[in-house]
Amino acid sequence: MRTFAAQIRAPADEGFADVLTPDALDFLTRLHREVEPVRTSLLEKRAEVADRLRSGGKFDFLTETADTRKSAWRVADVPQDLRVRKVEITGPTDRKMVINALNSGASVYMADFEDANTPTWRNMVEGQRNLIDAVERKISFKNPDGREYKLNDEIATLVVRPRGWHLVERHLTIDGAPISGAVFDFGLYVFHNARRLLERGSGPYFYLPKMESHKEARLWNQIFDWTEKELDLGRAKIKATVLVEVLPLAFEMEETLYELRDHSAGLNAGRWDYMFSIIKKLGDRKEFILPDRGQVAMTVPFMRAYTELLVKTCHKRGAFALGGMAAFIPNRRDPAVTESALAKVRDDKKREATDGFDGTWVAHPDLVDTAMSEFARALGKKQNQLDRQRPEVDVTAAQLLDVRIPGGTITEAGLRTNVSVGIQYIASWLRGTGAAAINNLMEDAATAEISRSQVWQWIHHAVSLAEGPRVTAGLVRDIEREELEKIKSAVGDDAFSKGRYDEARAIFDGVALSKDFQEFLTIPAYERID
Repeated sequence: MRTFAAQIRAPADEGFADVLTPDALDFLTRLHREVEPVRTSLLEKRAEVADRLRSGGKFDFLTETADTRKSAWRVADVPQDLRVRKVEITGPTDRKMVINALNSGASVYMADFEDANTPTWRNMVEGQRNLIDAVERKISFKNPDGREYKLNDEIATLVVRPRGWHLVERHLTIDGAPISGAVFDFGLYVFHNARRLLERGSGPYFYLPKMESHKEARLWNQIFDWTEKELDLGRAKIKATVLVEVLPLAFEMEETLYELRDHSAGLNAGRWDYMFSIIKKLGDRKEFILPDRGQVAMTVPFMRAYTELLVKTCHKRGAFALGGMAAFIPNRRDPAVTESALAKVRDDKKREATDGFDGTWVAHPDLVDTAMSEFARALGKKQNQLDRQRPEVDVTAAQLLDVRIPGGTITEAGLRTNVSVGIQYIASWLRGTGAAAINNLMEDAATAEISRSQVWQWIHHAVSLAEGPRVTAGLVRDIEREELEKIKSAVGDDAFSKGRYDEARAIFDGVALSKDFQEFLTIPAYERID
């Protein structure tokens, strides 16, 4: 007899009985009870660290784990379909996107329940249904214009990104409390698909976002062990790649790989969230003021230190190192814009391949060939670059924290971009689309977080723009009005009135103009969806 106390708090016609079966709910309930006390204690620890940093505390490599960094160990080997990761395409889990991404020619498709996906109940559960159909290779989609989409014979390896530890899924409560979004996303996918994937010679593969310590990785490892036992999958069948996208984890890369060593598939340089985390963790302090986000390239010293340390750490332990996102969207109406952007993408991917990364990310199928050619040129016939040990790299804590950018400026154009992109993205998110095309770039929650956090930081420190004026809440509100008028003119009165731009502006103000820094904009925004 089942003893679970799970309750779906969604409209009766959105129960998704084929996905949220009694057995699936039972599995989620038991996993929730295993995880929730540790998850909440880890979030409390995050808050303690944040308070310490606001009081002038310092980051450094951990003394208590020095033996782990000095000792000899390697992560376990991964299955064959995860050994080639030259180009990984990312995107949300809507039906058409799933098919196009799997057919894109990329090595891997990261199906995203996190930053590229607005967490409406329908988005999250229909996304699970779409992935079930993809694993069973029966997924198809028919456009209103009659075009039909189905899977090719050869498709990318499927990897799933659940939400971070800080988010909950309020539409499913267990024992009266909302389930963790991470547990919901991971649990449903692994319950329905793990055995089918293993039977096909693949496996349940994941990307793990927003972690802030190796102890959070330890919790994931415990979840993997528990799941493999509960579902009788066999040992070390689940594999996970960790996004190093929050500053504290840059000091705990080896420890993170160690905690996940039987389940590890590597580390990824989550460049946009990493930049955001600099402000989130240290933005109260003047020495960490960043210039316009467009000036914080991957070649600036502190970003270079972070990525080179990541490659060296991964390859030292036999793990894969994955590079950052190319977010450009080709403009088919303006070939000159496209060619200029593709040149920048080529340079970025050439740098990553030369540095020893085993693969990289793109946001659009049209970028796959460009990125693939640079990694094919660097790797030749090799599957990856695990043999590139980078002994010449010696990164210090001071280098990871030195965010000075020679010649960096804070400009009116940079402020306007942050305001406009931030509001436009939040409006798109509220409408249910978490991957939004803005100014020929695919924006997700990470870039919106950078936009609002920079505005907050510049106001907090009374920064003056290069043109002279000081950044104040009043100046930001004036720019908001002007930028919203531009948006209204571009989209038309009707689309603007239905586009939730006024709500988006209110949310933006709440996280950009507040006295205290708000950890994530998606938390208050989540209260306004569904």
